[in-house]
Amino acid sequence: MEQVSLLINGEDVFTLSVFERCQPLSGEVVSVSAAADAQHARDAADAAAHAFPLWAATLPGERRAKLLAAADCLICHMPDFVTTMMAETGATAQWAEFNVRVAADNLREAASMTTQIGGDHIPSNVPGNFAVAVRKPAGVVLGIAPWNAPVILGVRAIAMPLACGNTIILKASELCPATHRLIGRVMQEAGFAPGVVNVISHDRADAAAIVQTLIEHPAVRRVNFTGSTRVGRIVAETAARQLKPALLELGGNNPLVVLEDADLDAAVDAAAFGAFMNQGQICMSTGRVVVAEAIADEFVEKFAARARSVKCGDPRKTDALMGPLVSRDAAARIDGLIRDATNRGARVAAGGEHDGALMQATVIDRVTPDMPIYSEELFGPVATVVRVSNDDDAVRVANDTEYGLSAAVFSRDICRALAVADRIDTGICHINSSTVHDEAQMPFGGVKASGYGRFGGKEAIAEFTDVRWLTVQTSPRRYPI
Repeated sequence: MEQVSLLINGEDVFTLSVFERCQPLSGEVVSVSAAADAQHARDAADAAAHAFPLWAATLPGERRAKLLAAADCLICHMPDFVTTMMAETGATAQWAEFNVRVAADNLREAASMTTQIGGDHIPSNVPGNFAVAVRKPAGVVLGIAPWNAPVILGVRAIAMPLACGNTIILKASELCPATHRLIGRVMQEAGFAPGVVNVISHDRADAAAIVQTLIEHPAVRRVNFTGSTRVGRIVAETAARQLKPALLELGGNNPLVVLEDADLDAAVDAAAFGAFMNQGQICMSTGRVVVAEAIADEFVEKFAARARSVKCGDPRKTDALMGPLVSRDAAARIDGLIRDATNRGARVAAGGEHDGALMQATVIDRVTPDMPIYSEELFGPVATVVRVSNDDDAVRVANDTEYGLSAAVFSRDICRALAVADRIDTGICHINSSTVHDEAQMPFGGVKASGYGRFGGKEAIAEFTDVRWLTVQTSPRRYPI
């Protein structure tokens, strides 16, 4: 059982109030964490504000060196992250290791951006006036990270803000506080000065108050949040009342469109990966497979066979490719949606059963819009199959959701696939590849209820800097007064 402290101004801070995190399968307590109150939140923001001037003035080469050191340190701590993630979230070792590798890539990509935070010369109509637009670090950035990909998304919340010269408060998820605190340890070992990176954990009941305190702190100038659309709206509203920009990456009900000329084996491979990786607990997970009626029977047969081959079990004791959901309640919620769908005429082609937090890889065929399972983000190892008659029908179904994060289109005719993809309202779309795909240098984010703004590469520089107009008058200027 791990004792987890806050990280404020480079110091371990323990609190009288604590909260426990239990392993999803066994129910055993795996971490006991410090539960921050509003004063701890203010202390963290004050520490970040105090550290900001020196870090903002740090030369880009030094910032790059520290971010690269953090990437190397992260890899060195891979065994610690694997053990902690498996305990707190029920992750498989494969998923935890993948998290660490992608997070290290995020740090390396951020390091490469330290010399790309440029500006523009803007021609002026005033004689002898030299005008430029320059980007400056915004100040203290609050990063709010979720539990499902805790290392990737925890690091993503802080990497580019740091590269841009900002200081950080990472608000840990109450479902993986030890995992997120370990990120703070990595940043300390990489040489970041006290106050540059701070980590706050809290009891679930205190979440709203802690987030509000942090957003309202005068030093906090940016907020980035990854999580549910429901909570994202609250974060956005709170930030808007303070006139502070927020970057939101929220939920998804991501369609994978299979046209009748698709390579079905390739489509099945992508759909299985997209629907069942990390038990479907990924914002980009394939929620809906939109299949042309002409090939739907063959596709469903192949897809169901693949689902039945995916082994589910305790990742600490077996070589199962799928572990538990984050909680028994999550499995029970999805089970209710499956039962409702079958009562309304859908057919379970594979899976459909759960044992506590363990749920089999599941394929539900003949799903229709009157079923709640059609429209909800499932966040579990369940793929629904919706049959369509033609390309227009496929586009209509793909867009028939409040979400707009990721999508995929399968067709041997690339021009046809691109034409379909161009009509799907998502921030991300892949041709002949899975809906689950993330690279540190890519502009990552959604539209509609999936949020706004972009993580990744140069696009993220705009999210974490302010543009300043600067002029130099190089010759005498005549004024009318």
